[in-house]
Formats: sequence, structure tokens, C-alpha cells
Amino acid sequence: MATTAAYFDRKPASSVRPGLSQVQRVPDIPSSPHTPQRSTSSAFSSPATSYRTEEDALIFEFGSRYFRAGFAGENAPRCTLGFGPEESRRVGDYRRWLPGYNERPRKTCRIQEWGNDYQLWRMDIREVDLGLVEDKVERAVREACNQYLLLDAKSRRVVLVLPSVLPHPLLSALLSTIFTNFQNPTITLFSAPSMAVMAAGLRSGLVVDIGWNESVVTGVCEYREMLHRRTTRAMRLVSLEMAKLLQQEQKKQGQLKARQDQSLAGSPDDRVLVDLEHAEEVTIRLAWCQNIADASVPNNQNHNMDARLHTLHIDEVSSSNNPSSPRDIKSDTSIPVSLHSSSFAQMKLPFSTFSQPVETVLFARNQSLHDLDDHEQSLPLLIYKSLLSLPPDLRGLCMSRIIITGGGSNIPGLKTRLISELSRLVEQRGWDPVVGKAADERRRRLTEIHINRQSAAAKPHSTTKSTEKNTDRPPDTASSHPAAQEPQVPDPIAEKLRRNEATLGKPTVTGEIRGVETLGAWVGASLAAALKVKGIVEIERDSYLQHGLSGARRDADVSVVQQRQSFGAGVSRSGGAEKVPWTLGAWA
Repeated sequence: MATTAAYFDRKPASSVRPGLSQVQRVPDIPSSPHTPQRSTSSAFSSPATSYRTEEDALIFEFGSRYFRAGFAGENAPRCTLGFGPEESRRVGDYRRWLPGYNERPRKTCRIQEWGNDYQLWRMDIREVDLGLVEDKVERAVREACNQYLLLDAKSRRVVLVLPSVLPHPLLSALLSTIFTNFQNPTITLFSAPSMAVMAAGLRSGLVVDIGWNESVVTGVCEYREMLHRRTTRAMRLVSLEMAKLLQQEQKKQGQLKARQDQSLAGSPDDRVLVDLEHAEEVTIRLAWCQNIADASVPNNQNHNMDARLHTLHIDEVSSSNNPSSPRDIKSDTSIPVSLHSSSFAQMKLPFSTFSQPVETVLFARNQSLHDLDDHEQSLPLLIYKSLLSLPPDLRGLCMSRIIITGGGSNIPGLKTRLISELSRLVEQRGWDPVVGKAADERRRRLTEIHINRQSAAAKPHSTTKSTEKNTDRPPDTASSHPAAQEPQVPDPIAEKLRRNEATLGKPTVTGEIRGVETLGAWVGASLAAALKVKGIVEIERDSYLQHGLSGARRDADVSVVQQRQSFGAGVSRSGGAEKVPWTLGAWA
């Protein structure tokens, strides 16, 4: 046992544990327990240490129905949000999860107002509440940043993918909302058709965007938009036609209630009972497009088509009661449609019925051309007239690079049908803008003249006539062929270009009707932002908040190439680095 003297002979605590002043003087002794710093060589460090050393830009794509958000350099957006009534409810509103909410009675709606609550904007802004548009944009962006992107977007550069034709009040509402509520330093604008071309791996093409309110055909050459044509035949009318079809079938089968019959008795053609959720779900699941051979069959012979089509069996309510596979079902069996988003009873429709809305709306079936306005043309005719309006050299490029995108492009068989209809139009009309009986008669006469000339040129020339022997012309000129039949003089420049194409790379495909797949406008913008492509429209926050859209230049065709800022070697322009005002580009 240690004595008391031995206990006091021990070293004091101050000598065992140094004080704060000693710790500061001795750098080798740590002041408190902490995680030691890792000193790893930069040559052998983990790739995660240098991942996203520079903050990536945020890619936002705004459409009339949906909003997509994600990071630059990624192959798909992180989230896709809608603007419907269910997405616009207040916090704490849980009515959609109550029992029997989907079976609630739906209100009838006029055709002009059908589906307006599910879209962010309309091109006709006379009845659009811009304040409501700003609130929806702010809520969508905030939800994307907080729930999916998981970041604070204040210091990030934002890239907006917008339609190439957008009214200035809507553009101003978008920019003001993002600059004011999220305080991003800069916003870059990219047009959706150009980004769709980039996502397809091309530089030129004809973009057919089948959207919600309208379908737009845009000719793009070297990422520059050259032509715009539009039609109102889009997915809204397809869904509306599907709603009318379901309503008619329910009325035939006697499944409408007495109260619903009374609500539709006043003006049955002006009101729709089927809501957009039900009609859109049936359109997404069951709508399809016929091929060009079946579409040419008259309507009274459509019953023969059912024998050649496979039948689908969709029944979400009582799927366990139907254990038989689709192969066991007869070819003429109708499809039972029973969806949870509808309060209607189950219906049975033949499979060929679900192709009628697509044929009626997108291809204007059973409608004469003289009854259609310029904004009501069918999609194949709109594509053909767009190609006809382009210059011949650009037409050869675009017709071989037809890009069909948008929500309507997902309908099975639609892309193949559009290419087939366009090929038939080109075969029938050629590239002659004049159409009618007089044009057909002129084309027939020219064909006959061409055939007669060919038959006359094929006859052997007689050399036994005395008139040819006594002629005063030189002997080499007397026996020569007509100038039209002489072989073409070889062009050395064309031959050199042809040889260079064969040695340097693949020859350019032109003059052939061909479709090309694309990954979408969002992916194209993500690729452009990851490659640090400088956009034509780059808006800074301070400049916009000071002047708004009025502070931009109105020239739509500008260059992003840096201009010379000096008059010679070592002589700078007066005023130093003068700041060039921003421009609206294609949105001017």
C-alpha cells in the first residue's frame, strides 16, 4: 500500500495534462478529440473527392401540362410534375385519400372549358390568370428543389427549355418568378425543337411536336429554326374525342344514371360528362393508330379488322375472376374497361374502337380538305406543306431527319403511320405546290410529252438520205446527237467533293423520307449545358430586375462568337470592357 509521502511525491496534474497555452505552443498535440485530416495524394485520390467540384446547372423544362427538373449531364430528369387540381391542393388537404373519393360524382363540363384546370398556360392569354401561373411555377420549382433535387437553388445557374413560340407575358411571368423567389444569378433559354435535334445526335431536322393544345412542325438547320407550322389537332382533342366515345357507349348500354341523363338532355353536344382523368387514362392505355393499309378500308368494312387484331383483356377490378389468358379469348371478344379513376360501371368495347379518336383528330378522317382551315390541317398534310415551304437543299436534309416527339408520339403505330402517309403524299403530288384538277391535267400532259420524247430518241437515225449527204455542215456536226441527249460534262469540283466524302467519313443521307428517334428536349439541354455551350439568350438577374424584358435587344438572329474589342495591337476600345446587352433571340 502506497504511503502518504509517496502519494504527494507524484507529478502534479498540470504537468501530466498540459494547459491551453502549452497546446498552442506545441502543434503536435491535439487540443481536443477530433477526426484526423486525411492526407492523400491527388494522383491516387478517390474519384468522389473531385465529383461535382463545379456546381452543375439546373435544367428546367416547362410545358403546358408538365414540368421536368434535373441536373446537367444526366440522361433523364429527376422528377416530372403536373399542374392538375390534385397537385394544387393546400398543405393538409387529404381528401384524395378518403374512402370513396374516386367514386364521387363528377361535374359536367363544357367542351371549351374541358381540361383547362390541368394545364399551366394557354397560348390565348386573354383568359389566363398570370398570377395563378406564377404561383403554380413557384410551387412546382420549390417542390422539385426540396423533394427531388435536395438543394438550395440560389447559387445555381438555371437552363430553361421553352417552346420556341411563347407570348411575352408568359415569358415574363416565368423569369420574374424564378429571379424573385429563388434568386438565381443567370438564366439561359434553350428552344425545345433545337434541343430535340441535339438529343437525336443531329444538327438539322424536321421536329414534329405533338403537344397538348397544338402540334408544331419546326424546320431546324444547324440548330437554327427556319420554319414554324402549327395545327390545333393535338392530344387535347384526342382525349376529348375519347371522352365523347366513352359517353356515347355508356348511353347506348344504358349505364348513365337518370340524373346524368337530365344534365345532358339540354345540350348533349355542348357538355361532356367524362372527366379528363378517366379519358386520359383510357387514351394512354388503349389508344392506338392503324397502319396505312387498314386506314384505307371504308368504315363499313372495319368489322373485318377485328378478326386480324389481338384482343386485350383489361379488368382491374375482378382480374382474379378471369384466369384465362388472351390467347384463349376469341378474336371478336370486346375489351372490358374498368378503371379506378372513374365512377362509371364497366363497359365492353371492341379493340378497333380505340383507334377512332386518333384517326378522327390527327388524320382528319372523313373530312374534306376544303372544309379545313390552315390551323386545322391533318398532321401528314402539315408535315408535307412544311417540307414544301423549305428551300430545296434544306428540304433534302430535313426529309431524311424527321423527329416525332411530344406526348402524342407514344401512341403505338403513330410514327410509322405518319411516315407512310407522308411518303404517299410525295408519291402522288411530288413537290408541286399547285393542287387541283388543272394541275393533274398538266402533270399528265407533261408525262405524255416525256414518254414521246423518249420513244423518239430510241429510234435509229437513218443515214441513207441524200439530204444528209449534200449538207453544207461539217461531217462531225451532221452526225451529232441532240444536246439534251449528250452526256453531262464532268464537274471536277463535284468529283473532288465526292472523293473527300468517301475518304473522310460517311456520306450525308438526303432526299429520302426517314424518321429519327430522339431522347427529348430535356436530354438535349442537359447535354448542351454539360458541354458548356454558350446560349444565345443568357439573362442576368440584376439586368432583368432593373429593366425587365424591355431591356433586351429585339434582334432575333445574333451570334455568340466573341467580337474584337480593340482597334489594333495594344489599342483597346474606349470605355474598357463594355457590357453587351442581352437579347431575346428567337423569343424576340
